[in-house]
Amino acid sequence: MSTMVKPPITLLEVFQSLPEGTLVQLIQNVIVWSPSPADPHQEIVMNLGADIHFLVKQHKLGKVRVAPSDVYINDKNVYQPDIYFVSNSNTGVMKTTGFHGAPDLVVEILSPSTAKYDLEDKKDVYEQFGVKEYIIINPADKTVTAYELINAVFTVYFTGIAQVESKLLGTEFEF
Repeated sequence: MSTMVKPPITLLEVFQSLPEGTLVQLIQNVIVWSPSPADPHQEIVMNLGADIHFLVKQHKLGKVRVAPSDVYINDKNVYQPDIYFVSNSNTGVMKTTGFHGAPDLVVEILSPSTAKYDLEDKKDVYEQFGVKEYIIINPADKTVTAYELINAVFTVYFTGIAQVESKLLGTEFEF
C-alpha cells in the first residue's frame, strides 16, 4: 500500500518544506536564497546579538534571537533577521517554527546578496506591520542607520559608526 503525499501548493508551503537551517527567506511571496554571510557580518551579529541578549535577559525584557530564526510576518513574508527582539508585551507568538508577528526591534547587517531586500522590501514590510525599531548596519564601513516607527512611518533617529543606539532598549552598543 502506498501513501500519497500532498505536494506543496503555496510558496509558504514550499518554504516550510525546506530542510531546517536553509538560508532562505520568503520576501513578498518570492523565495530568496542567500549564501552564508561573510565573517565581518557574523562577527557583528555575534557581538551585538550577545550584548542585546545579555541586557534583555538581565532585565527580563523579553526574547532575543539571531539568524537563522524565522519571523512569520504574514503568509507572503517570512524573514530571518540577523537579530530580533520581542518584548514581553508583544502580542505575537513564539512557536517552535519561529516568531509569528512583528518583532519590536530588528537589526539587519547588510550582505551584498541581500542588501536590496533589507533596505527596501523588508524595510517596507517591517514598517507596514509595526516593527517599532529597525537598525541597519553596513559591515564594510560599520555605518549604522536606526529608524523608529512614528505614526506608522519609519523615521531616522540615529546614524553613526561602530555603535548602535536603541531607543527601545534605552542604551547604546558598540561593535
